[in-house]
Amino acid sequence: MSCFHFQSESESDDKDNDEPETTTTPVKETNNSATIISSCLVGLLTGIAVVLFNNTVHEIREFCWDGIPSRGASWLREEPIQLIWKQVILVPASGGFIVTLLTLLQTTTEHAPSLLDQHQHSSSSSSLSNHLKAAFRPFIKALSACVTLGTGNSLGPEGPSVEIGTSIAKGIATLFDKYPHRNLSLIAAGSAAGISSGFNAAFAGCFFAVESVLWPSPKEPSVSLTNTTSMVILSAVIASVVSEVGLGSEPAFKVPEYDFRSPSELPLYLLLGILCGLVSMAFSRCTSYMLVIVDNIHNSFGIPRALFPVMGGITVGLIALAYPEILYWGFQNVDILLESRPFVKGLSADLLVQLVAVKIVATSLCRASGLVGGYYAPSLFIGAATGMAYGKFISLAVSQSNSMIPPSILEVASPQAYGLVGMAATLAGVCQVPLTAVLLLFELTQDYRIVLPLLGAVGLSSWVTSGQTRRRDVKEIKKLKQDSSNTKQLTTKASYISDLCEIESSLCVNGSDIEATELEMGISVSEAMRTRYVTVFMSTSLKDTVTLMLAEKQSCAMIVDESNILIGLLTLGEIEVFSKIFKERSERPKVLSVSEMCSLDGEICRVPWTATPSMDLLSAQISMNKYGMSQVPVVKEHVEDCRGHPVGLLDAECINLTCRAQATRESLSYYSTLETQSLIEEDEYV
Repeated sequence: MSCFHFQSESESDDKDNDEPETTTTPVKETNNSATIISSCLVGLLTGIAVVLFNNTVHEIREFCWDGIPSRGASWLREEPIQLIWKQVILVPASGGFIVTLLTLLQTTTEHAPSLLDQHQHSSSSSSLSNHLKAAFRPFIKALSACVTLGTGNSLGPEGPSVEIGTSIAKGIATLFDKYPHRNLSLIAAGSAAGISSGFNAAFAGCFFAVESVLWPSPKEPSVSLTNTTSMVILSAVIASVVSEVGLGSEPAFKVPEYDFRSPSELPLYLLLGILCGLVSMAFSRCTSYMLVIVDNIHNSFGIPRALFPVMGGITVGLIALAYPEILYWGFQNVDILLESRPFVKGLSADLLVQLVAVKIVATSLCRASGLVGGYYAPSLFIGAATGMAYGKFISLAVSQSNSMIPPSILEVASPQAYGLVGMAATLAGVCQVPLTAVLLLFELTQDYRIVLPLLGAVGLSSWVTSGQTRRRDVKEIKKLKQDSSNTKQLTTKASYISDLCEIESSLCVNGSDIEATELEMGISVSEAMRTRYVTVFMSTSLKDTVTLMLAEKQSCAMIVDESNILIGLLTLGEIEVFSKIFKERSERPKVLSVSEMCSLDGEICRVPWTATPSMDLLSAQISMNKYGMSQVPVVKEHVEDCRGHPVGLLDAECINLTCRAQATRESLSYYSTLETQSLIEEDEYV
């Protein structure tokens, strides 16, 4: 069917005064083509990146554990501890040391904007520098994950794979996609590509994008559900194909032989779902407690955070001497738990229960210490151990039951069936992705018989943990952690609620936060600062200072000298506190000046940091958080001790107002451009 309507001359004459007919223009087709190309590119690049990521992890593992047979970490149980203890402890510790170096490198890079701004780089140079740092950050994180996993620390690769996909999606959106309303769709496509390439399961990857990105994000009226769905599917399929070419067509772990004997077993699977939910809750809470403990140690004893990854690696090595299965060894350790490898002896039910507890502690410690990795693989390991132990206890109980009960009622499936269901139930409970968990196991087993037990166990596990685990706003978490005075509050919250962002950062991909960050990087301080502000001298009385604040409706005043050089900052709150203290101590009334207040405590009027007009808002906010400043003077140039000629004032209110106005203006400009292009195309084809 044609997209355009052509008329004869007579028809044209008859319809000269009629309204133009609404037609489908090539602009929409071009936008759809750009959408398809962008999503395909995200899938292709994510697939390639995940293949490189997994191969790098494999090469590091081969290098660090040279000569070790490729059959999981249980080989350590067969070796004399006198021969292997050094290697088992030093390899994870060396991984922590390298992660520390990479973290320090990233921290140095994060502070680069303030150095650039102090030397008055142009806004274009600052923007280029921000883009380079934005690309450098995920690269360093992925490299840290490679080292963490390659040296055997107790985390997993799927979380970093998702973050690789979302980072690539953000990069493509920044470089090639000029329509900001599609950023969330591209990010969803990137997360789907990360899971599909990590597990070689495209179906589960699509639903993961829906559960982790689209549902938690605020609904955008400009986001088309049809376009987003097509982008997610295309990206997931392409990434899965690339992963299959680069890593092989075998699934992430080997599915063992299993059987389902009777529908009467369903109550046993429901009970397993509740058990996995309780285990998931313990896992989540343990992570929160470990994070609080590490923070308290850092604040109380002053131990540098850079040392914690090394300490985490050493601790993992010590635990691995007794329980080597906790070491990351791909999914070969899961295969050992499921007894899916020939000529490998299975583990006893007692040992499986111990591994559940030890793996929870080791993984929580790795995350809290700053090592980099995901929680998907550990969740699957814990779920497999829980299910296998449960299945073995059930089989033991049935075998010792009274022979008076008919055998058809007592007949139960093999422990492997419970192990598979336990994997999905625990993954759903820990990461709150029930649909992804069900579809992942179904896609790997390709057996319809497993669906009913899976749905029941996963549903109950998610229900048990749903009230205790939630996605808190990412900015709320960062603000809470940056404020050292809120350590007690953080401890209290961790005692009854577990945050998914602390457990698995790839589950907290928020499109609005990403767009806000990118927006702040593109806005300069000169666009957001207040140009009306109060300046006073040291000789000015406090009463006159407050009068000027009231007249200008400002909550602070900048202190300048006779040459209009900034020498300090005074807030209304500080004046209130000082006046109350002076009133209690003084018997005679006295006119107080700014200099008297500043002389009592030099910290009151001191300005630890100032901004410049060419600085971007993101860098300014990072520095404001670092120094604990709610208002910061903006000066023309930096001279000694952050002094200079004041030209404005920057605070949280004007930053928020500017970002909102800029986002609204960009949205209106986008639709105005589309309307103009449509009118032009209509004129050309009429």
